[in-house]
Amino acid sequence: MSLKTRLLKMRHTLAFRLTFWYAGIFMLSACLAFFFFYLLITSVIRQQIDQSLSSEVRTFSSILSTQGTEAVKRQAFMEAQAAGERKIFFRLLYITGQVFSSSNMSYWRDIGINKRAVNRLLNDGTPFFDTINVPDRKHRIRVLYAIIGPGMMLQLGQSMENHTRIIEIFRKVFIFTMAILFVLAVVVGWFMARRALVGVETVTQTARRISDGSLEKRVPVKKGMDEIDQLAITFNQMLDRIQKLVAGIKEMSDNIAHDLKSPITRIRGIAEITLTADSSATDYERMAASTIEECDRLLEMINTMLIISKTEAGIGQLDCRKIDIAALVQDACKLFQSSAEDKGLTLVCNTVIKISVDGDVRLIQRMLANLLDNAIKYTPANGSIQVDIRTADNQSGQISVKDTGIGISEKDLPHIFERFYRCDPSRSQAGTGLGLSFARAVARAHNGDITVASTPDKGSTFTVIIPKGQHAQI
Repeated sequence: MSLKTRLLKMRHTLAFRLTFWYAGIFMLSACLAFFFFYLLITSVIRQQIDQSLSSEVRTFSSILSTQGTEAVKRQAFMEAQAAGERKIFFRLLYITGQVFSSSNMSYWRDIGINKRAVNRLLNDGTPFFDTINVPDRKHRIRVLYAIIGPGMMLQLGQSMENHTRIIEIFRKVFIFTMAILFVLAVVVGWFMARRALVGVETVTQTARRISDGSLEKRVPVKKGMDEIDQLAITFNQMLDRIQKLVAGIKEMSDNIAHDLKSPITRIRGIAEITLTADSSATDYERMAASTIEECDRLLEMINTMLIISKTEAGIGQLDCRKIDIAALVQDACKLFQSSAEDKGLTLVCNTVIKISVDGDVRLIQRMLANLLDNAIKYTPANGSIQVDIRTADNQSGQISVKDTGIGISEKDLPHIFERFYRCDPSRSQAGTGLGLSFARAVARAHNGDITVASTPDKGSTFTVIIPKGQHAQI
């Protein structure tokens, strides 16, 4: 990769932008600081010049009042010769603005009398300062107009050469210092940006490894607990969640494949045997009936999955109306009474309390059917199943299904409401593993919930809570 390409690529990095902003803000702050320092220096130097000129004016005024005009002229000439004719000049003027005496003005011939300054001086008597830029001169001149006595004014000028030299030195120092500061700002900014983003780079590298298939990788977390560490912790939590979801999807896919494979295999086996054997019309009718039965099982499983997905996604609308929970439970118990007796079980239904809730009759019936079917399936002979109805804080209807079955182990208990989860890994028991998932989805669709309490070899109790008068959506 060429240097130009690398530089162009670097321009789009966050480290480059942070360095640019840091260096830019730092340089702007430094420039502002130098600018104010420059104003302070020029102000101090100008004040010193003005004080020097004002001191000269006071001297001339004192001489005029004590020794007269000729003494003022002599003092002015002496001052000009001592300082240098190119350093200072003076003019003595009448009130009318007419010059009657001056120092050697050959070097200062381009500087005239400022009429505005004279008029202002005559109006209020306050000394007037003026700064003059002379063409082809790199040094400016500071001029003072002041009244030194009755009917006499003084124009006193001084070169600002020293001021200019100090400013030039300041500018050179400023440029040199700013160059050093700029390099330092870039280096420090780049170092700070890289140091601040090292955690982000670690997260990026981990994400790249994960995208290659290494879901077990995690971002190392330091003990500083700064924003980057918080990002790393959140990222790791997200990865844990993703890994768990991927594992769940894989397990669900395996379960779906197993549950779909079995009925399809049975359909194909029955069809193959019927077609290859010397079958009669009765055999073909039996094959068609078996095919329809297996297809119904597949459709039931698919429809149940769709209902669960719609419920958990929060789409669709329940067909809610006032329903008598007690009557609904009684009907369900009557429906499963014969199945329980065939297995030698006692099914007891306690529906003394009458409770009405807003709900979807069809879905609640299927939920009760799933709970009773599971209770009968996992309760050995001579066991019992008890269904109770009660109210919870006069706000909800509560249905409990208690059995004396094989119970649920602590390992399986947190997962029994997951789709396709079965406590029997061999999946020898009939079923799809969707019954309890469907029951929880229906309960939550009615703004309620379902809980379970179980002891292995002693039985389980499933409790469904449905709020009264709560219209819900799926």
